[in-house]
Amino acid sequence: MNETLTTSLEQLPVTLRDIVTAAGVLEGFVKRTSFEHSRTLSDITGANIWLKFENLQFTATFKERGALNRLSGLSADERRRGVIACSAGNHAQGVAYHAANLSIPATIVMPVGTPTVKIENTRRHGADVIEGGATLEEAAALATGICRQQQLTFVHPYDDALIVAGQGTIALEMLASVPELDVLIVPIGGGGLISGMAVAAKTIKPSIEIIGVQATLYPSMYNLIKGQLLPMRGDTLAEGIAVKAPGRITSQIVRALVDDILLVSEQQIEHALSFLITIEKTVTEGAGAAGLAAVLADPERFKGRALGLVLSGGNIDTRLLSGVLTRQLAREGRLSQLKFDIVDRPGQLGMVVEVLGKSGANIVEVSHQRIFTDLPAKAVVLEVVIETKDRSHLASVIAALKAANIDVDVGGH
Repeated sequence: MNETLTTSLEQLPVTLRDIVTAAGVLEGFVKRTSFEHSRTLSDITGANIWLKFENLQFTATFKERGALNRLSGLSADERRRGVIACSAGNHAQGVAYHAANLSIPATIVMPVGTPTVKIENTRRHGADVIEGGATLEEAAALATGICRQQQLTFVHPYDDALIVAGQGTIALEMLASVPELDVLIVPIGGGGLISGMAVAAKTIKPSIEIIGVQATLYPSMYNLIKGQLLPMRGDTLAEGIAVKAPGRITSQIVRALVDDILLVSEQQIEHALSFLITIEKTVTEGAGAAGLAAVLADPERFKGRALGLVLSGGNIDTRLLSGVLTRQLAREGRLSQLKFDIVDRPGQLGMVVEVLGKSGANIVEVSHQRIFTDLPAKAVVLEVVIETKDRSHLASVIAALKAANIDVDVGGH
């Protein structure tokens, strides 16, 4: 092992010994999720891709590993008084579920706007849920105040050595199954997951590369490590990693052990999420798809290498998921909105429908607009949503409409 790396590992607040101990605590209580090779994604990217299905944990998130490890370390008095946590959802569910199993009272503060599925799942696990604060930072301040008032133990989502050690057990499992991995690609929010995994992986296999991935809208760790001042704002599909302030412990570990941090756009995250559903038949949230998004965005960088990707969570609102899939269909040219300005007289709609039918397009939705338009009184706006096989098929449909002297504008792309 490189002497400099050995020294760095010894000086970090979490060691391989801590992670191995955590694995013993988790044994029998947290699922050892499958780590499967994806033949199709490997063919598409040119890399050798392995997927760690943490979205198939009982709470659909890796977060319960760190939560259980932290809760197990409480004293009898701390257990009696209870715990409090602040989370946008996944940490909340992990704490709530394992606190209930250990008969520990739990209060969870969740920011306003947290996906409903995460709030309801947390309540279902038996925690007292308080919705407050417009951001995670505001919610954390509220939780800190309640913690002091009620003398509870605060369970931090990432900046805690026991939390980090619990998350690191994922890398133990991945390398035990596939020792030949060249790269681990891990989503980063506050940094708990990548910190634990980096300590375990770099100690076991110093040559392995650790790559972090953040959403472009929330590049907090990227800014810290690379000395940048990129803005953090907006609503990201990857709300699970939308963290403005990385942890002190996690930042120290990331700086020492993580080789690079990549940023992915919202469209790239949507694309990866859709791929995982259509190819792997598995549902992930935005953060869980971030690793694949990075590979799809730059396949040349990873070509020919064995990659371990963590599908970190699967808690996504079904309405949001539906929107993502529909938008992907539009990008692929399989779902399109056609707009026609036609004369308001019998037979005009029938003419459009006839051409579409003969072209093999499936009509999904039809809308007439006579009132809210700037067209002449004898004209009407006709909007038709159609389904086609692909972009080539869409192009042939448009060509057929134009051949029939029907003017059309194509939207949805």
